[in-house]
Amino acid sequence: MTRQIVVGIDIGTSQIKVVIAEGVIEHEHMVPRIIGTGSNESRGVYRGYITNQAEAAKSIETAVRRAEKTAGVKVMRAYVSFGSIGLASIVANGSVIISKADLEITDRDISAVQEAAESSIPQTRSINKKIINTVPIEYKIDGQPVWGQALGLKAQKLEVKALFITCLEHHLSTLISTVEMAGIEVADVVASPLALSLVTLSKTQKRVGCVLADIGADTLSIVVFENDNLVSLEVFPVGGNDITNDIALGLKISPEDAENLKIGAERRITYPRKKLEQIVKGRLNNYFELIETHLKSIGRNALLPAGIIMAGGVASTTNIKSIAESTLKLPSKVAEVYFGNTADGKIKDRTWAVACGLTIVGFNTDEEHNPIGIHNNPLTREGGIRWLKAISRWVSQFLP
Repeated sequence: MTRQIVVGIDIGTSQIKVVIAEGVIEHEHMVPRIIGTGSNESRGVYRGYITNQAEAAKSIETAVRRAEKTAGVKVMRAYVSFGSIGLASIVANGSVIISKADLEITDRDISAVQEAAESSIPQTRSINKKIINTVPIEYKIDGQPVWGQALGLKAQKLEVKALFITCLEHHLSTLISTVEMAGIEVADVVASPLALSLVTLSKTQKRVGCVLADIGADTLSIVVFENDNLVSLEVFPVGGNDITNDIALGLKISPEDAENLKIGAERRITYPRKKLEQIVKGRLNNYFELIETHLKSIGRNALLPAGIIMAGGVASTTNIKSIAESTLKLPSKVAEVYFGNTADGKIKDRTWAVACGLTIVGFNTDEEHNPIGIHNNPLTREGGIRWLKAISRWVSQFLP
């Protein structure tokens, strides 16, 4: 029997993370099992996008080789994350008249209504951008909302409200060519916040409403869920490195010592603890104010019962929960990573979450329905806009 192996490569500003997972059968269900991991310092990457292809390719290749060594397999293709500051979302609406005489909604109608929604995006918002993921927010048939999928229902008119995740086209092409320089075929590209959500958010959190914040080294990315739907995505050009720089300036120490102090590894330096706490709190307040402003712009501020769930390296910062709650007026928690058949169903190190989420996408992709489709179809036509819900249903067996 052929082994089903999927590889996820998360390209961050500070680290390249590679996860190799194998699908195994347990209790008549396929579950993912991690068989290899590899990481390496990220070079040639700034705020999530590639600035030096040669350096970045070398970093990726080293991380992949380390993962291959632990897994005992050769990596030929992988699912790759995209999380740079060029990542954004656009909500658009489209409608079509049902083509079949019996008025039954088919895959062709679903694709057509998606195309109609995409066509309604103003050129000023789509110029120089590429759509990498598309997610339906709501369907309507003959003016009435549909709870769930519209496929197979009967109506004269089908409408959709869809969220298009876009990135700068040259950032995407550079990412793909860089991974290929490392000797890896790009199976698909997935927005980092989406991959993260697949292994960190519970069914309840997505249903009642929440914001997932990934605070990395140079970027802060957020996704907002409500009624099981992804309703917004945004990336801000701030991150943990800004905290490091603030500490260095405030305490007049080197950036290296400031980084060690931030993560609790520096013991040689004497410093006023209260001042350090004020520096960190000031920067974190700024981050949460950015999130609050975005939530206000989409009408969701103070209206997400599951609150804010925080991931990324900065999420382990002391007192971050209380700072988030004070600014956002929402409950807060640090994300837990749920994945397959690990000992307790969880992964302790949150920095591997995106790479794990990428493998989940891979396990739910086949040749006929290429859900993200950067090679065959950049707009995820045939049935593709249902990929997130389908994957979410599969992965929900591992979530609380």
